[in-house]
Amino acid sequence: MLDKLFTLRERNTTVKTEILAGITTFITMAYILFLAPNILSLAGMDKDAVLIATALGGGLVTIAMGLFVNYPIALAPGVGLLAFYSFTVVMGMGISWQTALGAVFISGLVFLVLTLTSIRQMIVEGIPASMKVAITVGIGLFIAIIGLKLSGLMAISISLSPNSLGQVVQTHGNMVPPASETLLTLGNLQDGNTLLALFSLMFTSLLMARNVQGSLLIGVLVTTIISYATGLSTLPEHFQIFAIPDFSKAAFFELDIPGALHMGLITIIFSFTFVELFDSMGTLIGTATKAKIADPKTGSFPGLGKAMTVDAIGVSAGALLGISTITAFVESASGVGAGGRTGLTAVTTGVLFLICLFVSPLVLLVPNAATSPILILVGALMLGAIKDIDFDDWTEGFPAFLVIALMPFTYSIANGISAGLVAYPLLKIVAGRAKEINWIMYVLAILVLIRYIFF
Repeated sequence: MLDKLFTLRERNTTVKTEILAGITTFITMAYILFLAPNILSLAGMDKDAVLIATALGGGLVTIAMGLFVNYPIALAPGVGLLAFYSFTVVMGMGISWQTALGAVFISGLVFLVLTLTSIRQMIVEGIPASMKVAITVGIGLFIAIIGLKLSGLMAISISLSPNSLGQVVQTHGNMVPPASETLLTLGNLQDGNTLLALFSLMFTSLLMARNVQGSLLIGVLVTTIISYATGLSTLPEHFQIFAIPDFSKAAFFELDIPGALHMGLITIIFSFTFVELFDSMGTLIGTATKAKIADPKTGSFPGLGKAMTVDAIGVSAGALLGISTITAFVESASGVGAGGRTGLTAVTTGVLFLICLFVSPLVLLVPNAATSPILILVGALMLGAIKDIDFDDWTEGFPAFLVIALMPFTYSIANGISAGLVAYPLLKIVAGRAKEINWIMYVLAILVLIRYIFF
């Protein structure tokens, strides 16, 4: 039955592989279960309400992606959009969290219209092959740098001048230090957790070199056991495996749509829509390519329209449940790296999210030292596609380079894609090769310029 439902044989996979991949994806993105409540509580939302919405929304939408689209892609509240929601919209603009949720809901409807009218699909089809490959590679570096940061193997060193330090105090920490005063450096190799992450990275890569099935998951489990055995991690006080959530605190249907429309939050709605458009598009393309879902002859992605529909519905559904923008998660690539090729991977991840409503304390036991090396390794796996970019052709190579470099180093998938969308048509026109440009690229370039200049 599962083989027929998820076409396992057609995609050269098995039930065991798909379930292990789903567990791997879940483990690498489970941090969102405690990160989302921490961020949105700063906007005045109840932590228990956010946890319920995160687990329920992420679980249901991810299961929908698996059942209706057969893609191994998991969805949950996006970290960048959580921060934008709390710090920029609610705290920065003084808007209530209910009104901000109304803006998220409206952006989801805009997304759905763009999908049902096939505009989003046209965008994907209009992007050149070199850019699509660059998106895959850029996402690989992006999740690798996340892993390096979480593991402690990479650190950000700040050496502020007296003038900059004064600005930090005056702005209560809300300032960007000059480039000369910040550096990316090697982390503290004398720290126990960093050393454990380094061990996990090497141990798991050795398992992969031996082609051990479930290498990523084995690495996570072994590292977690070592962390507690050595005292680097400790069980919290009054630890219990099961914890029934208090649904009386849930923020279901508490969004304020009329308030969002009345306040004319066009800028905010546009920002939510813009970032979600390119973040989700990048994740869908990158992960689907890595999972070898793309048609080898045409380069198209069967079922992409349905995937985008689920993604769009997830945005508005999340707002109804009381959570900021639900989007395709880049950590889905970890499950693909573990062999996930079908929607069974997504269904497994979604079911685990739902189970976490009742066993969230158990999930939170897995330390960063166990999960962060998975992101680094999957990032390395995704770099292989770079060989398909023709860097000898500057009009193809330089836009691809911008996509690849800016995703990790500006910490934004949308920034990387945006840079490529502007550079690609510009270079083609200057080189006298405008005929090679799909008309949709001009539209996207103009939208990108409008967004960064006026919004």
